[in-house]
Amino acid sequence: MEWEKIVGANVRRLRKERGVSQEVLAGDAGLAMRHLGRIERGTGNPTVRVLGKLAEVLGVHPTEFYRAE
Repeated sequence: MEWEKIVGANVRRLRKERGVSQEVLAGDAGLAMRHLGRIERGTGNPTVRVLGKLAEVLGVHPTEFYRAE
């Protein structure tokens, strides 16, 4: 499995479900927009800390990012 792509797709899905823009999510999580864009495209490799921040802002448990649907 390509975990980077799965994580990225889930970050994007959760962000869109909540009606949050990339700009707002990146700002609230303390990330650069470019970094968030790479994560969502599956080309970035987020740290556990970054995933924790994203999960907190999105109101989910970090394991939601690893859901392979």
